[in-house]
Amino acid sequence: LAYGGLKPETRARLEALGEQLDGGNVVLRRIRADSRPLPGTRLIREYDGVQHAVTVRADDFEYEGRPYRSLSAVARHITGTRWNGWTFFGLKGRAGA
Repeated sequence: LAYGGLKPETRARLEALGEQLDGGNVVLRRIRADSRPLPGTRLIREYDGVQHAVTVRADDFEYEGRPYRSLSAVARHITGTRWNGWTFFGLKGRAGA
């Protein structure tokens, strides 16, 4: 996003690939969009000038070599205050996200 996001051609290609996966079924698309990221996904967030990386695992999240049950727990560890983890890592709350 810092460099302007994806090109329109790239977005169109990703949408076409999504159509191939779900056959245009809007219900399947919503389920996939609302579910957690796939295991192995790395979520990166800069906070107070420090870059923080979380790895999504099958049943939890890994941050600094430790398992966490939720992204909110990771965000709380990083900031020292309560956060919605999905919002903290930019996975929720943006229009068109």
